[in-house]
Amino acid sequence: MPVSARRSLARAQCVAIGSALPEQRLTNADLARLVDTNDEWIVSRTGIRERRICAPGQGLSSLALPAAQQCLERAGVSASELDGIIVATISGDQIMPSTANLLQHQLGAGRAFAYDMANACNGFVAALSTAACFIEAGRAKRILVVGGDVMSSLVDYSDRNTCILFGDGCGALLLEAGPADGPGLVGFALRSDGSGGGELCIPSSGSALRPSPATLAAGMQYVKQNGRHVFTQAIRRMAEVCNELLGELGLTTADIDLLVPHQANLRIIEPTAQRLGLPMERVVVNIERVGNTTAGTIPLALADAWTDGRLTDGTRVLVVAFGGGLTWGASYLTWGRG
Repeated sequence: MPVSARRSLARAQCVAIGSALPEQRLTNADLARLVDTNDEWIVSRTGIRERRICAPGQGLSSLALPAAQQCLERAGVSASELDGIIVATISGDQIMPSTANLLQHQLGAGRAFAYDMANACNGFVAALSTAACFIEAGRAKRILVVGGDVMSSLVDYSDRNTCILFGDGCGALLLEAGPADGPGLVGFALRSDGSGGGELCIPSSGSALRPSPATLAAGMQYVKQNGRHVFTQAIRRMAEVCNELLGELGLTTADIDLLVPHQANLRIIEPTAQRLGLPMERVVVNIERVGNTTAGTIPLALADAWTDGRLTDGTRVLVVAFGGGLTWGASYLTWGRG
């Protein structure tokens, strides 16, 4: 069942957003020099024209720190006031320590708990929902939720089916306790289907298939996906979970000012909006210039909407994502402090 903020001590308000992107741009023309592709082929199939790429040795924390600092500055909150930091990512600086722990130290957030959450493209929605539960239960007052990935570290640039899709980027959102009947995260729904785990995965990335000369030679340390299956499931599941959540909350598409979908493919975003009965004018899309940044897509899109004036106090937002696991989810919120 979808989860809404029923009887709670507080509501988790979404009060500020920050973002960070690497300087280097990887255009479709650049990719055409690496694999058999061209700008028209990529744009027509994905909507992507360029993506940002980290320099060698540049880890996720190098993006998470400026995104977090920008977010806190916009909120007027110091790092010492944070109770927790959750970083959604599948490409942290290291498996251990977590990138959240590194960020906690770099920010000087000495009293905050910190941990990473690995849930692929649905990571930010899952982390946002989890953080809201802490606040609703009265266990925390302020939690920084970070979503980002350095997908260039996980992509095979000889595989045109995957290398055209992904980029690097990071966003940070501050959740703050507010009145239980005020603005904030009203409800969420999270779904999973592990039977499809092999359709989008990194085969040699853990204890089951350990790195070896054979796995490295086979490129099993890189993202692999059944594109057709993931594509059809994403369109179906994203619209499905949105409708389920709206129904649980007693809302309709008339209650959505902005739809902020995971930026995987324009050909997934557009049919999702159509199935929800939303015009594209009410959908935030930035995939053309940043590509799929996995857990970073939604906070980066929120940051763009804030910058261009579409996200202001009182804006009603539906966010939705689908990714490897398979896992998908949606959250409905009203932006700003109450």
